[in-house]
Amino acid sequence: MEITDIKIRRIITEGRLRAVVSVTIDNMLAVHDIKVVQGDERLFVAMPSRKDENGVFRDIVHPISASARKMMEERILETYHQHLALVEAEAEAEATVPTADAIV
Repeated sequence: MEITDIKIRRIITEGRLRAVVSVTIDNMLAVHDIKVVQGDERLFVAMPSRKDENGVFRDIVHPISASARKMMEERILETYHQHLALVEAEAEAEATVPTADAIV
């Protein structure tokens, strides 16, 4: 299994949910609505889930082995941190560009 693409779909700044992510595997399978969540001690990745008739949330899709889960979580969190760094760098660049009012 190879993760061939990770897209940060949405960044959230309030609450524990930090991002919603889509992952493409082997250029053949897309998994949407993966969540990056701020836990008590660290960020973690939550797989897409649905509430069943008893009110219990069950994963719709998930890695089978601990090593596959670790690999997916590492790649997703790495992409999330890179995205945040890029957004921060763009915001800093915009803040340093003189406006039309400052040029006159």
